[in-house]
Amino acid sequence: MTARIEENRSHPRLADLLASYHLVNQAEKGTAVEAVAQLPVVYRAEVEDPAAAFAADTVLLATPPGEDLPAGCVVLKAPYEGRAPEIKRLWVAPAARRKGLAKALMAEALRRAAASGAPAVRLTVWNWREEPLALYRALGFETVASWDERPDLVCLEKRFDVIERLTPDAVRAHASAGLAALLVDAVDSGASVGFLAPLESHRAAAWWTRVAEEAEEGARDVWAAHGPDGSLTGVVTLVRGGAANGTHRGEIARLLVHRSARGRGLGYRLLATAEAHAAATGLRLLVLDTQTDSPAERLYRGAGWTAAGTIPDFAADPAGVLRPTTLYYKRLG
Repeated sequence: MTARIEENRSHPRLADLLASYHLVNQAEKGTAVEAVAQLPVVYRAEVEDPAAAFAADTVLLATPPGEDLPAGCVVLKAPYEGRAPEIKRLWVAPAARRKGLAKALMAEALRRAAASGAPAVRLTVWNWREEPLALYRALGFETVASWDERPDLVCLEKRFDVIERLTPDAVRAHASAGLAALLVDAVDSGASVGFLAPLESHRAAAWWTRVAEEAEEGARDVWAAHGPDGSLTGVVTLVRGGAANGTHRGEIARLLVHRSARGRGLGYRLLATAEAHAAATGLRLLVLDTQTDSPAERLYRGAGWTAAGTIPDFAADPAGVLRPTTLYYKRLG
């Protein structure tokens, strides 16, 4: 089970979480106070009326599995004056730590920031807060020039992968390198995507060359994600129904994220991009299939897809072992 994430700047529990955050933060800075009333005005305002203080921002709350009340929060500040959105007030109650709440909150905040089209997101953290620093580093944040001159404050930024729709010629151009590498990486990491291991690069490239032909015929759309260094970090394709009675539906196929880019919401962004295009071009139903109990199932369920049923021994995994497959669907509009 995973934490439940919700957006709610008016939740009655939020004030308590923010109060704990600020009181601990003041103590760590050597300026401890005993009560909310003694906090600096700007911080006190957040505790007394979070909905007003964060009216323009996104406030996320995390509730541990099996619990009723949120035990963690984070704020994604809206961008202003051309600056990147900023993550603030990440806090998990001590009794609820080591349950993945901080990571879940950060993943959702990053997903939303990336979905907004922002090229990057930033945050600040005190250099003595070793655990949060380690989490941010693991999520791909890097130290940048300071925009806040307070001593001991570290400024971090994370640049997002850019997702673009590939033309048939672009698919051909990337077939033997980036796209083939994504497919080989997926098979090497155990993903059931239609190939047995080991998958040779030339066979992977040949598959993508056929995809380019389908794209040219209008039967398949392809989107790829480029990392800050220009390398391909993920891909997804949308196959349109070919039968006369199936032109209203499409299939999500080959959603791949390189192992080096996982855990930062890229799979959700690729899926959302394909879904949005499908809806915008008149499709009303999407389907897909994935190996039962695979990590991909968590992504699809979290993105609002519905399981239609499971077929035993449907396909062999890369090692050749027959595995069950679960069929999913999602209505659009």
